[in-house]
Amino acid sequence: MKRFFFSLLMLAQSLSASERPNVVVMMVDDLGFSDIGCYGGEIDTPNLDALASNGLRFSQFYNTAKCHSSRVSLLTGQYCIAAGDVALSHAVTSAEVLKKAGYFTAMTGKWHLNQEPTDFGFERYFGHLSGATNFFFGDDTFRLNGKKWAVPKEGFYTTVADVDYALKFLGEARETKKPWYLYVAFNAPHEPLHALPEDYAKYKGRYTEGWDAVRNSRITKQKELGILTSDLKPSPRPEHIPEWKGMEQWKRDYESNKMVTLAAMIDRVDQEIGRLVADLKKNGEFENTIILFVSDNGACPYDRREPRLNVEPTDGNTFFGDSTGWSWARNSPFRYYKQNQYEGGISTPAIVHWPKGLKTKKGAIVHEPAHLIDVLPTLAELTGSEIPTKWEKRELRPVSGISLKPIFDGGSLGKRLPLHFLFAKDRGLREGDWKLVSFQSQAWELYNLADDRAETNNLAAEEPERLNQMIVTWTAMAKVILHANQKSYGSVKEGGPPHRHGEWTQFDAERPEDYLRKGGSKRKKASAAKEIRARKNTSMRIEAGTLNLIFSGEDPGIAIDLRAEKLVKGPYVLEFELATKSASLGEVFFTTDSKTSLPNGVKKVFPIQNGGKPAVISIPLDTKERLFQLRLDIGDGKGMATISKLRLLDEKGDILRAWPKK
Repeated sequence: MKRFFFSLLMLAQSLSASERPNVVVMMVDDLGFSDIGCYGGEIDTPNLDALASNGLRFSQFYNTAKCHSSRVSLLTGQYCIAAGDVALSHAVTSAEVLKKAGYFTAMTGKWHLNQEPTDFGFERYFGHLSGATNFFFGDDTFRLNGKKWAVPKEGFYTTVADVDYALKFLGEARETKKPWYLYVAFNAPHEPLHALPEDYAKYKGRYTEGWDAVRNSRITKQKELGILTSDLKPSPRPEHIPEWKGMEQWKRDYESNKMVTLAAMIDRVDQEIGRLVADLKKNGEFENTIILFVSDNGACPYDRREPRLNVEPTDGNTFFGDSTGWSWARNSPFRYYKQNQYEGGISTPAIVHWPKGLKTKKGAIVHEPAHLIDVLPTLAELTGSEIPTKWEKRELRPVSGISLKPIFDGGSLGKRLPLHFLFAKDRGLREGDWKLVSFQSQAWELYNLADDRAETNNLAAEEPERLNQMIVTWTAMAKVILHANQKSYGSVKEGGPPHRHGEWTQFDAERPEDYLRKGGSKRKKASAAKEIRARKNTSMRIEAGTLNLIFSGEDPGIAIDLRAEKLVKGPYVLEFELATKSASLGEVFFTTDSKTSLPNGVKKVFPIQNGGKPAVISIPLDTKERLFQLRLDIGDGKGMATISKLRLLDEKGDILRAWPKK
């Protein structure tokens, strides 16, 4: 091992800055497997298509099915839990590795982890720390090189700004005469769905034929391109999604408008990538720059916004949520969505372009499985960088990924360890051609992906010995490699298709207000009178003035309704004592008028990292208006927390309200 690291060091020292490759890694947010042209889509993506036709594409490249965990794996070469989750307490990042090897490092876009990119090896950073942001208005988590950055009130769109600053940082990198590493983490096409007017106008009216027709067209194109085998049997339309032609006209109009907006947002990403590519060509760097393009998960099915009919979402005040039906089409030909460990949740388009280094045929399609955990080992080998085994104030664990250089050289990876998948209750394992998968910890299913990539034929009953062996492997990896807590790898429960999720669109709704989820409007009316309530995926027990919370899923926390209260105008401070072992980012949302509904309004982000000991958290709510509603999100995923001494203070520090009321 020492000899290997010494060889890497000698390689790095022997290469001049002009010989060592520059690196661009681009990650998009909630992109479907078939959304871009070179993976079967009808959306105009000429710049990505050109990179693919002159580079290579993977047909079986995997992410983790979720935003923050994919970012952890991309940066660290480890599975998210093993790396220390959003705290990165057991890992080093690619920025730290390449910076130590003499690279200039920069990042733009979405962070979604603890602290800031400048705390983890990035010398330059522009973007937002939050998991999602209004594309026109931004939020208060925007940072520029570690300092708070005020979003302009006009002329701003996040996707454009990400590349504006990427180009600025590249200019600064060139002045150093060092090779450089740039990570661009686009927030698009994550919701809120709203597009620049010129991009929206381009696609207006294009999606009236609906998701059945678009999906069939995409699958046909995927087979023609060679992304799919010609005999692949696609997954059928799931029972929770209706046939397009059978829906009421208002639903078809609303849903087609969502896809118009998504297409416009994806088109804009491609345009901005085109600007970046043009800059590389202009500066003579294009030939020796490694470009990698991936998505953090499959298309998102969670329909969390009130339906808005007959609007054009081309400003910061007008936007849509995601669409379960279109997510099915966008993940063609696979099953299911973001957060699920079926192929639809974990399969990403993956493009590599590097004229000076790739020895594969132009436009090659690689059918070997690869994963985001392979990115760091690959970059380390190609740049002559060393992945350290020790790092100050962190207990490092070994990377689980492997270098993809053999593929870039025209060869094969050979045998590798199984690929492990775990997020919240969803589980999976890829071992050779075999796939083990569980939907929300329900009964294990087994598929042979060589014959059935779309997971249509469950072989669990026919292959009990293989099934049990793979369950043992999955469990052992969860314990030994991920260091997951025991609840994460407990026994599965009985149950199976038809699968259901509370945030998938309820297409049987007769009224727009019932469209979000079954009984949603009734729940809202029933909860409006409560002073404080547990949010989705949260159970709450109140004892001796303390809120005891148990989290079972995404975005857990509490909500407080102040609409019936007589309250003075702000500014305010929300203060409380929080005890939790989770390490993540918390969020506070608040509204200052009767029309805005949560999570719209203003968002504030705060760090959570106290190891289970009570810590006082004080959050300024900068408004001169009176509060109407408050929402407090604690972490992201499973866990427990206690909140005590929850109070709303005025600017002088006097207590205006305290919860729970006695």
